[in-house]
Amino acid sequence: MTARTQALGAYGERAAVRHLESAGLRILDRNWRCRAGELDVVALDPLPDGQVLAVCEVKTRTEGGPQSPTEAIDEAKATRLADLAERWLAERWSGPPPPGGVRIDLLSVVHGRRGPARVTHLRGAVA
Repeated sequence: MTARTQALGAYGERAAVRHLESAGLRILDRNWRCRAGELDVVALDPLPDGQVLAVCEVKTRTEGGPQSPTEAIDEAKATRLADLAERWLAERWSGPPPPGGVRIDLLSVVHGRRGPARVTHLRGAVA
């Protein structure tokens, strides 16, 4: 991975976290790693019917690039995210799982030529 790609990814994650916080989610963890992989952001979503643990995959692209951020998650990646969410719960969560369960979200961040990044939060985007 090039330094430019790493910088774009870090920029996208910061934009995604700001978006999540402004939407009322509480960030619990960022860039959590284990031998099986990494979770970009883990947050608690305080929904009216019970808190949901939101495991958020952040995909950042430059405007006009060849691939949309939403096209970057295939079935294998979705399965890995679900497995990582279970590991995160086992290692980092104390007590019973949140009443609303676990949801895997995608945050699509598009870095434009001008102005702030455009962030789209797709809740439950990964089944």
